[in-house]
Amino acid sequence: MPYDKALIAGKLRRWEKYLESYRLPMWDEIPDFGLYMEQVISLLKDYLDYMPPELKEAQFITGAAINNYVRKRIMPEPIKKKYYRVHIAYLIMICSLKQSISIPTLQTMLPVEMSEEELKETYNAYARRHHQVATYFNEQIRIAAGAILDHDDDHTSLTAHDTEDLIRFSAILAGFSRLLAEKLLLLNGKTLENGGSIEIEDHHARKTPEAEKPKE
Repeated sequence: MPYDKALIAGKLRRWEKYLESYRLPMWDEIPDFGLYMEQVISLLKDYLDYMPPELKEAQFITGAAINNYVRKRIMPEPIKKKYYRVHIAYLIMICSLKQSISIPTLQTMLPVEMSEEELKETYNAYARRHHQVATYFNEQIRIAAGAILDHDDDHTSLTAHDTEDLIRFSAILAGFSRLLAEKLLLLNGKTLENGGSIEIEDHHARKTPEAEKPKE
């Protein structure tokens, strides 16, 4: 059954409008008076409410998942079963980043040994970048979905022909973005001496059978 263009366009416009005003809380806006697990879960659901409801799991974040992050030292331990600003900042970044990066990889990106001042700086930079990328994402979707949204002036070679093509565009972009992030994280602490070659290989030439190479 084909996609209903009017339905898809309406969904895209509503999500675009929501993302325009969506913000993660800044460091000083996160409560720091000690919350119990149930309160933390409720708070995280409010903070990370940018996912369309129909795509959310029944339990977006669970106590078991938080306990697992603590056990694996992906975030600090609670203090007498209470979670403070430092814990919630880690959880906001973990829960939003795990949509595109594996949990083991996150340990490289968000070391648990950060001081509170380092974490504050890291978190605020993340929250600002999160909004900037959301704005950039909206701009790219406006271009990619130009034919669906009837933005005739925005049509480029990146414009999807229909909803199926927009799905392909989004899935491929997500794949490349994840690969780039994880590839760069693997270079943490590396140098030219121990991080591998930076030369660009001609893969086509390397894979061309001898019989198919042009004769001199």
